[in-house]
Amino acid sequence: MTATNRQLLLASRPVGAPTPENFHLTETTIPSPQQGELLLKAVYLSLDPYMRGRMSDKKSYAEPVGINEVMVGGTVCQVTVSHHPDYQVGEWVLAYSGWQDYAVSNGEGLIKLGMNPTHPSYALGVMGMPGFTAYMGLLDIGQPKQGDTIVVAAATGAVGSMVGQIGKIKGCRVVGIAGGNEKCQYAKETLGFDECIDHHAANFAQQLADACTDGIDIYYENVGGKVFDAVLPLLNTGARIPLCGLISQYNATSLPDGPDRMNMLMGQLLVKRIKMQGFIIFDDYAHRYDEFAQQMSQWLAEGKIHYREDRVEGLEQAPQAFIGLLEGKNFGKVVVKVS
Repeated sequence: MTATNRQLLLASRPVGAPTPENFHLTETTIPSPQQGELLLKAVYLSLDPYMRGRMSDKKSYAEPVGINEVMVGGTVCQVTVSHHPDYQVGEWVLAYSGWQDYAVSNGEGLIKLGMNPTHPSYALGVMGMPGFTAYMGLLDIGQPKQGDTIVVAAATGAVGSMVGQIGKIKGCRVVGIAGGNEKCQYAKETLGFDECIDHHAANFAQQLADACTDGIDIYYENVGGKVFDAVLPLLNTGARIPLCGLISQYNATSLPDGPDRMNMLMGQLLVKRIKMQGFIIFDDYAHRYDEFAQQMSQWLAEGKIHYREDRVEGLEQAPQAFIGLLEGKNFGKVVVKVS
C-alpha cells in the first residue's frame, strides 16, 4: 500500500462549466478500519454527467457535495484489510467511495464482484449504473415494440450506446445522434445502429427528419437543448420519452434566449398523447437490478452487446477528464484507472 491516501476534493462550486480550479488534490493518512469494517482500495473510478449536479448546491434528488469534501463517484475496489466476516482480503467489490485511493466501509451498499472478475471495470459501465439506466429506461418506460423507431442522443456514450443496441435486439429501427463523423461511423458499423446523425452538422434538424420519415416512437432523452428541439416535431402520436439526463443544460447559468416554447411543448404532449417520464435509476429500479444483470450478462456472452471504455490513467487526471466528458470529448464510458 502507498503511504498516503490521495483525495480529490470539491474546492469551489463552478459557475457555468467546471474548471480545474474547482478541484483540489490532497493527501491524507490511510484510514484504519475498526471491527466490522473493511478498507477498500479503489482500482477504477467512474466519471458520469450526474456529478456536475452534485457540485451545485441547488435542491435536487441527492445532497450536494460539500466544499472540501471528497467528490462522489462509483468505484471498483479491492478489499485490502477486512475486519468484517462477509469479506475477504483480495475480494473485488462495487462501491461508492468517490474520488480517492482508500475508503473504510461497513459493507453497507457494496456489491460483491468475486475474487477474480474477468472485467472488473465493466461494473461501472455496461454491467453497472449506465447499462442499468439504459435497460430500465428503454424497456420499462419506452416500451419498445418491433418496428418502432428509436432515437437516442449521445449515441456512443455509456448510456446511449446501450439503448441503441437493446433497441436493435428488440427489433426496432435505431437512429443515433452523436458528435462527429468518427462516432457516427462507430454507431453504425460497430453498434449496429441503422443511422447516426452528427449534431454538429449545419442542417442537423433536416438530416434527422430525413432519417425518421415514419416519425419517432421513442426518444431516449439524455441531452436536451437543440437535439430535443429537432426531435419534438417528429414525435408520433403515443410516443414515449424516457428522461434520464440533460447534459446540454448542466453548465447553464440561466434559461436559453429566445421565445418561451413551453406552451408548444405542452401542446405536443397533449395532442399527441406523449408520455415523458423522468427517473433516477437506483431510486426507482434498485429492486430490478438482478433482472438486468442476468439479461445483460447473457447478451454480452452471446456477443449481442458491444462495449467501449474511454480509459484515463491516474486519479490526478480525473478533473480534466470530467470536464472533457461534459464537453462531449469522451468516446465511450469514461473510467479512471486510479493508480
